[in-house]
Amino acid sequence: MAARETIAAVGAGRMGRGMAVAFAYSGHPVRLIDAKPRPMDEFDRLKAEIRAELGSTFVLMADVGLMQASEADAMLARVEVVGHDDLAAALAGVPFVFEGVPETLEAKREVFERLSRHADADAVIASTTSTILSNDLQGFVTPPDRFLNAHWLNPAYLVPLVEVSPGDATDPAVTARLLDLLERIGKVPVTCAVSPGYIVPRIQALAMNEAARLVEEGVASSADIDKATKYGFGFRFAVLGLLEFIDWGGGDILYHASRYMTRATGQNRFAAPDIIETNMAEGRRGLRDGRGFLDYDGLDVAAYQRERIGAFAAMLRHLDKMPVKGD
Repeated sequence: MAARETIAAVGAGRMGRGMAVAFAYSGHPVRLIDAKPRPMDEFDRLKAEIRAELGSTFVLMADVGLMQASEADAMLARVEVVGHDDLAAALAGVPFVFEGVPETLEAKREVFERLSRHADADAVIASTTSTILSNDLQGFVTPPDRFLNAHWLNPAYLVPLVEVSPGDATDPAVTARLLDLLERIGKVPVTCAVSPGYIVPRIQALAMNEAARLVEEGVASSADIDKATKYGFGFRFAVLGLLEFIDWGGGDILYHASRYMTRATGQNRFAAPDIIETNMAEGRRGLRDGRGFLDYDGLDVAAYQRERIGAFAAMLRHLDKMPVKGD
């Protein structure tokens, strides 16, 4: 088996540590680099804290069946914690560098200038920012075509999704290299345009704010709202994607529901986007039309529905919420 690439994670906070676990679990040597200059005694304490936390994480992963307990020491040994002053040496020969410093342009600019000077000329440099657009960071990297955003969701070692957002100047080959790396460690990368909130945070912000409004308006208790999202909203969307769900029930349902909710609440935030009305006009209501947001041409609909219902049943068993069966 070919040796796995060494990965550098610059910034030893929550995201850096999460990525270190993810890559070490998949067999990659990792250099977790402290981005903050600090006295040696303070760094030694930090290093001990990091190694203790990573060790505990591997033990926890073994406890929940993701690995054997006997593998924890070997995985921890793949992670080298490196001090700020040793960054240049730590980047030598590293083909992928992930930045995870605080979410300010000043902090990003400083670390990217250092990475540009010391990383290998062909190294991919990726930010893990959850807020700043790749185009706003790309100018800090030399050359800018090797830079892009890779937004991991916490906990990074568990959540499969990584949102990859190339900047306008990103070389497509760089994007392809990063997607390949992520897929090889079992992640599910998606590519999105330079847009605030990427995909998940944008959808998530709307859902979380609406849940908070339900509490504010006294519609239901916090406990019942969370129960509704876990066993209704989350349950369905763990099996069907949001757009797939629209197609499953029919875009006309969303069209009419949106019109009613907008009138009943007087809030334009419930109005459907133009694409819903366009799909209605073009006969793209979803599964029963053979097309919607997705194309179902040639699909064995009965087999598809059976597979999805089977996945719902598996979720019910996982949640221990199987329907009560009578005698």
